[in-house]
Amino acid sequence: MSKKFAHSAEATKGRVKKVIGRATGNQRLVAEGRADQARGNLKLAAAKVRDAFKR
Repeated sequence: MSKKFAHSAEATKGRVKKVIGRATGNQRLVAEGRADQARGNLKLAAAKVRDAFKR
């Protein structure tokens, strides 16, 4: 369960970076936020699939 939490936190960190980047007009930060969010969501989805096949 802690891995799912870590992946969810990574996606949330990306969302926050993206919002801050938009608010400040920093396109690099927006891009980093999108990448972090996508990475976290992908890892979270993979963890859910792994859990589904464990049962």
